[in-house]
Amino acid sequence: MLAKILIDNQSKNELVCEWGLAVYLEYEGHRLLLDTGTTGVFVKNAESMGVSLEDVEYGVLSHAHYDHSDGMEAFFEKNRTAKFYLRKEAGENCYGKRWIFYKYAGIAKGLLEKYRDRIVYVDGTFELVPGVWLLPHTTPGLERIGKRAGLYVKKGRKLVPDSFAHEQSFVLSTKAGLVIFNSCSHGGADNIIREVSEAFPERDICALIGGFHLYRSTEEEVRALAGRIRETGIKKVITGHCTGERAFRLLKEELGDTVEGLYTGMEFEIG
Repeated sequence: MLAKILIDNQSKNELVCEWGLAVYLEYEGHRLLLDTGTTGVFVKNAESMGVSLEDVEYGVLSHAHYDHSDGMEAFFEKNRTAKFYLRKEAGENCYGKRWIFYKYAGIAKGLLEKYRDRIVYVDGTFELVPGVWLLPHTTPGLERIGKRAGLYVKKGRKLVPDSFAHEQSFVLSTKAGLVIFNSCSHGGADNIIREVSEAFPERDICALIGGFHLYRSTEEEVRALAGRIRETGIKKVITGHCTGERAFRLLKEELGDTVEGLYTGMEFEIG
């Protein structure tokens, strides 16, 4: 499995970075795209990195937030055939709360209807291609995490704490073990590792890759999460985007070489 980070919050080269995430993957002859960042700038980065988006066969949206979905239109203009796979619960209905104010933070209004022929909604554990799965959350009570993070979804006329039913883990089987991509891990990085382990009890989990949504978390919360991640026995954590620089440093203190940072232009192989 080869991964190329087309967009992350940070860059160590001449490539453009932004608040968002987009990852290109090559797996067993297949070309895959996870997320599209906040704008279409990932398309230019892809060209600079030698990635042909026209050849992507499958797109996956990790969850229904703007910083992962708003570049989808740029992708559809570049690639005329690939479908994008979303959770069936994904919609244009996500909000963030700051103080008493609610701000829209979801998929661009009208995009899902405009590109309805390119969108596939999935339910349960879905095998995209042999050895690649999309998994929903199975941990109960995630609304508590949504409320604490100030993240809501609109149901009818009401805004309710987000249970992250629209979020999915992107899991690939490699010779080194299962590799999990979860772009923001809103449901909790430790919960996600456990969910995948329960779904595939006979398989080892090699790595978790993505953001951990810790940029507003306290030091105590970050260190506690690091302890729970350690208990899972996972071998590698590659994190960036919404993890935040401060939280990344704390994770590094707690987990050492297990932790590595994401950045725009990064390339790595597993298995």
